[in-house]
Amino acid sequence: MAILPDVTARPWELVEPAALPLRDRLFDAACTVLTTEGWARVTMARLADDVGVSRQTVYNEIGTKADLAEAVVLRELDRFLAGVKRSFDENPDDLVQALRDSARRVLKYAEDNALLHAVVSATHGADTELLPLLTTHAQFLMEGAKQVVLERIQGYEINIPDDRLDAAIDMVIRLVLSHVMQPGGDPVTTADDIAWIAARVIGEES
Repeated sequence: MAILPDVTARPWELVEPAALPLRDRLFDAACTVLTTEGWARVTMARLADDVGVSRQTVYNEIGTKADLAEAVVLRELDRFLAGVKRSFDENPDDLVQALRDSARRVLKYAEDNALLHAVVSATHGADTELLPLLTTHAQFLMEGAKQVVLERIQGYEINIPDDRLDAAIDMVIRLVLSHVMQPGGDPVTTADDIAWIAARVIGEES
């Protein structure tokens, strides 16, 4: 049975694993091993066995293990940011609703996503080669999310100075990421709470 896309929960459409490109299947296999057994257990030979191709095919498709780590982490960040972009695109006339939907999508996506948690905390696998990569991309995630929001809000009517707006967006993103690490409730309720706070901060005159 085909897996139906859950457009309310994910920033991309899910498809049958066998229908995915080889590169994505390799990334999925790497994520599974990484989040259940640790990065040290991820090997090209194991990925080849899990996906059903030769080890040389894995090297040809991915490159080195360091290349694999970089690609897997960046893919998670791209998916994270894709949900934010989609929320703004779907709510071009309502900034608060765009922020609410962004928070809900991110928090729903983060449920049981150990790799995203690792990037946000930059502590998972502290004794492995992944730590420097996670630390670097934790900052990229924050800056990337902020840049996406700041670009998308240009079309909204906002009556606060740019420096205050920058601070407000920074606050909202940090709040969302804090709930990624320590959920305070279900994604819908938390997103409503974040939107309530954002509405009052962004709606104030400075």
